[in-house]
Amino acid sequence: MISNLAQGVQAFTSNVYFVAGERTVLVDPGANFDVVERLESRVDDLDAVVLTHTHPDHVGNLESVKTAFDVDAWGHDPSIDGVDHAIADEETVRLGDHEYAALHTPGHKDDHLCFYSADAGVLFAGDLVFQNGSFGRTDLEEGDRATLIESIDRVLERISSELAEMHTGHGPSVESQPYDHVELAARMARQA
Repeated sequence: MISNLAQGVQAFTSNVYFVAGERTVLVDPGANFDVVERLESRVDDLDAVVLTHTHPDHVGNLESVKTAFDVDAWGHDPSIDGVDHAIADEETVRLGDHEYAALHTPGHKDDHLCFYSADAGVLFAGDLVFQNGSFGRTDLEEGDRATLIESIDRVLERISSELAEMHTGHGPSVESQPYDHVELAARMARQA
């Protein structure tokens, strides 16, 4: 089961996905709200924090979650403060009850990862792509439009056209034909 703990938060934060199951995981702890309180109302124990990338709006709450649950954080680049363990490109990571392929997808930020499970039909897209063909900004440090387009193309080649759910770093999750939204983002990124 996947739920967004940042739902309804009126603060500058990313979405925060609580993935319950065999390995209970938090995907991006967000920022500027008490995510620990929201977690504690659902679970007594957390197995890991998994990061799509380390922009402040995605990791502002990282230390408080790590302290409250005595848990480590997993991300692409362990040289970044707060990231305890590396997730390599194409590494398999268990989120909840399913295995996900970690896809290194720079362009928005160098350490950006997407997580895709063919069995679950789920993509955690981070800030690579969003609903309605929107895509991650490239005007911040480490941003690069050409690299972002390559990353979107890579995800598009990897995911199934039958993708059931896409959970994005901002805005609503996409549960109706999410593949089409990724395809549109690939086109829109080339035009912008």
